[in-house]
Amino acid sequence: MAHYKKWIFIGGFFGFTGVALGAFGAHIISGKIPENLYDAYKTGILYHLIHSVIIIAIGFSSSKDFNTSAFYFSIGIILFSFSLYIYSLTGNTSFTIITPFGGVSFLLGWITLMWKAISKR
Repeated sequence: MAHYKKWIFIGGFFGFTGVALGAFGAHIISGKIPENLYDAYKTGILYHLIHSVIIIAIGFSSSKDFNTSAFYFSIGIILFSFSLYIYSLTGNTSFTIITPFGGVSFLLGWITLMWKAISKR
């Protein structure tokens, strides 16, 4: 599979899971968990979906220059968003130790995106 199609597929998969988990949150758990946990869940959904769209955009660019950014965004979704989902559904704070690593991964993705954009010949 061409590298750009891989990122479109991965971004599509993350977009699908983001919408599915968002619907689950809105229709199944809304009002059934404490508001602070639901807010954390919604934050996970927001970051999940935003970065899914960026991964797809990187795929459509067909440029290998941004592969590292797409990789960091993917890791960020897994570590940041999914740790918030688990925390929200269980209330177990031990999962939140992973969340900052996902946030750092998102930041690295944005930094590498900007770096490649200005350093591209």
